[in-house]
Amino acid sequence: MHPLPSHESLVAELRELRPRGLPGLRHCTRDALREAGVAAGLCTGPEDELSGIEELLGSAVRRLAGGRPVRDDDSCDPLARAAAHSFGLFAARRGVPGTDRRKAAAGVYGVTTERFRKSQEHVVIAELAAAVLAVARHADTGQPPDSVAELAGTAAPAAHVHAAGSGSGLAPRRPPRPAARAALPPGRVTVWTCPIEEVRGVDILVSSENTYLEMSKTFRPTVSGALRRAAALRDAAGEIVDDVLSRELDVWLRRNGMKGMAVRPGTVVATPSGALAAQGVRRIHHPAIATPVADGDRYHVSPSVLGEAVHRCFALARHESESLSLPMSSICFPLLGSGRGGLPVETVARRLLDAVREELRRDPSWSVLLVTPQERHARLLKAASSAP
Repeated sequence: MHPLPSHESLVAELRELRPRGLPGLRHCTRDALREAGVAAGLCTGPEDELSGIEELLGSAVRRLAGGRPVRDDDSCDPLARAAAHSFGLFAARRGVPGTDRRKAAAGVYGVTTERFRKSQEHVVIAELAAAVLAVARHADTGQPPDSVAELAGTAAPAAHVHAAGSGSGLAPRRPPRPAARAALPPGRVTVWTCPIEEVRGVDILVSSENTYLEMSKTFRPTVSGALRRAAALRDAAGEIVDDVLSRELDVWLRRNGMKGMAVRPGTVVATPSGALAAQGVRRIHHPAIATPVADGDRYHVSPSVLGEAVHRCFALARHESESLSLPMSSICFPLLGSGRGGLPVETVARRLLDAVREELRRDPSWSVLLVTPQERHARLLKAASSAP
């Protein structure tokens, strides 16, 4: 096992490399990139260090594209395209000046180079650094690379239930304001009375969606709308320049040939956290639980899909923690399906807690946070936790 560099050190070196491009690699700090290249088996000595790092970056960009060849068209993930342009990884673009490379990357998102520099470029570099770590880690452990960030259409993993559980203690309290990791007890459930977009220091936030994976409008008072609004990247004037969560879901739908089609209820798709990364949030999980009915103004949510969604969120969290080299151990659920889904809060609380208890019995290293902006709903969660 070779030591892997930190994500922060890779981000710093990639930021230095971006304006210089691959031809300037020999003049950049590259200690972290070299460590990752050694772990990936691409750098065996000084003679192949530079070529190995270039190959490593190419592999990381392909990982961002879902393991597919990186193409400069709408069939390819915009993160992968922007990363390839930013560092000159497209064929015949290696020696393009940094300003032109940034302009091409900004064109992927349809924004000016200045807006791209202030917003999307930070996300592109951070995601590329995470992909570099994932490539290195899988190569070093002999595991095949796997960049799939979704869990759809498969049965939820079996949950082993024991007589005594460890997830029944609920302690209502308000969240801390700092963005440091939240001090949540492992193996237990905690309740906070606050809007989910104000949660700080929790690795994964869960946002329920409809079966078309179309997020709520940013002006609507829903969990989906609030997280979409909070995760969006904005310019200095406050204008949204990258609707991160909605864009990432759209990429997933197009990549999987599901645009305009309903996915199976219980499908869970993961996306980056966008601007919520500043609050210590690493990923957003989107379980599709609400099926539109009639004229589309109402939704049907089956109570049975709630437990299925919880199990798949945990399975996806474990998968991402390993495949993306993100040390995740905490997850936050709202009261799924209790809003426009129309389910009684008591039913939602019971279903959520039953599924969460099963997961914590399987793996008590995880911490679970349940959030609701209403005190009476927090009291219902506590009552549900005490039920036999």
